[in-house]
Amino acid sequence: MILFGVIQVMLCQIPNFHKLWGLSILAATMSFTYATIGFGLGMAKVIENGKVKGNMGGISASTSLTQTQKVWRMLQGLGDIAFAFPYTSLVLEIQDTLKSTPPENITMKKANLFSLSITTAFYMLCAFLGYAAFGENAPGNLLTGFGFYEPYWLIDFANACIVVHLVAAYQVFCQPIFACVEEWFSHIWPDNKFISKGIPIRIPLWGSCRVNLLRLCWRTAFVVSTTIIAILFPLFNDVLGILGALNFWPLVVYFPVEMYIAQKKVPRWKLKWSIFQIFSFISLLVTVITAAGSIEGLVKDKKT
Repeated sequence: MILFGVIQVMLCQIPNFHKLWGLSILAATMSFTYATIGFGLGMAKVIENGKVKGNMGGISASTSLTQTQKVWRMLQGLGDIAFAFPYTSLVLEIQDTLKSTPPENITMKKANLFSLSITTAFYMLCAFLGYAAFGENAPGNLLTGFGFYEPYWLIDFANACIVVHLVAAYQVFCQPIFACVEEWFSHIWPDNKFISKGIPIRIPLWGSCRVNLLRLCWRTAFVVSTTIIAILFPLFNDVLGILGALNFWPLVVYFPVEMYIAQKKVPRWKLKWSIFQIFSFISLLVTVITAAGSIEGLVKDKKT
């Protein structure tokens, strides 16, 4: 984990989101690779078992989970799913890198439809096969469920792909946060040299570059703090569920809906406005219950 933090300290000095195209391609490739391996191993495990484990109706006889524990796990799973939705905050950053012919919004609509269709179908298949292979005892990381399942090298390779994917994905998710905070500082103190000035330095085998002191200090502090939290709470799925739940309603639902209502001047208490408000309220309830499920899982796993 410390090595991961050190790598992120260096990568977070990449100036902006526009410079991340290489890391984005790497992250997508690694994600597709380990998911494909998990998909194949899950199918092989189902064939080896000779039956499909788990069911849609309740607890099977082979598991020690109570009904309450299953509900908590379901809520935690919803939080993990919700973590994927704040990708919408990256859409504008990606759209900003596109050329204006054809219009950026049209290009992004096509890209969203294509990418979401492929990834949803692919990862749903992985989820179904994982549940079919392990039932209610399916692990948070599907690959860990295979244990010493041969071929060993294939599982090791898939886990290595996960590590590389997380290294790149960390930057893809954090760069908009870095940019937002630094833009706010620049707006508040536009003439501060600590914020605006870059110091030229020469790096062996790399050449000369300019280092911004604010970027160096703020981004390093951010990475160090998140690394410490990860060391104190090495519970990936639980923490992921909490972050997903907390981000889902405000970033994915509330702010976009309110901006649309303001932009289109939707009249209050009309049918369209009411539907938006009901949708927002239901999403808020989802955020609350998934956060509760993830917190329960975090407390329970921390005790054990």
